[in-house]
Amino acid sequence: MIAIINYGLGNLSSILNMHKRLGIDAVITADFEVLEKASKLILPGVGHFKKGMDNLKASGLQQFLDKQVLENKKPILGICLGAQLMTKHSEEANISGLGWVDAHTIRFQQQKLGNLRVPHMGWGDITITAANPLLKNLPEDPSFYHVHSYHFNFTEPTEVIATTRYGYEFASAFQKNNIYGTQFHPEKSHQYGMKVLENFSKL
Repeated sequence: MIAIINYGLGNLSSILNMHKRLGIDAVITADFEVLEKASKLILPGVGHFKKGMDNLKASGLQQFLDKQVLENKKPILGICLGAQLMTKHSEEANISGLGWVDAHTIRFQQQKLGNLRVPHMGWGDITITAANPLLKNLPEDPSFYHVHSYHFNFTEPTEVIATTRYGYEFASAFQKNNIYGTQFHPEKSHQYGMKVLENFSKL
């Protein structure tokens, strides 16, 4: 069973509906007992980085997830803000994140975007930069839905498994041990997004 973590932010019902379409057992929950019994976790997120961290801390989920992810090595997939929260720090509100991956979350550099606007919103091709089970059986340069003003900046490039170009190239998917993340939204990305969620369920 896959547990979709409810910490007050994210497209929870969209993610759950995708799993139902795939015939994958999934539940939306903030119950520690249910989360502990789950085989895998999904950390979704839409909104402000500080609000996300505040909610994780206030609910006790930060400490609980540190144990599940870092000690028990339970597979977890972060989506958009959920993935950004896994980084060490964010320029949005200038605060620390969970620190699970060797990256920071930075705002799009407008001087490199030309006439492109922030937020980056809409469909964008990804380039798979490393063979990875999360992205297997996808066509070359598949397209996914993005909506974000900030992106990952990795200090350890080997953790990056896909990039997207919006004015310049940025990391859009990563993996470090049992920790996976996507800047794009699989739950909004039709058949390619379904394949990513299916791949995660089979890890």
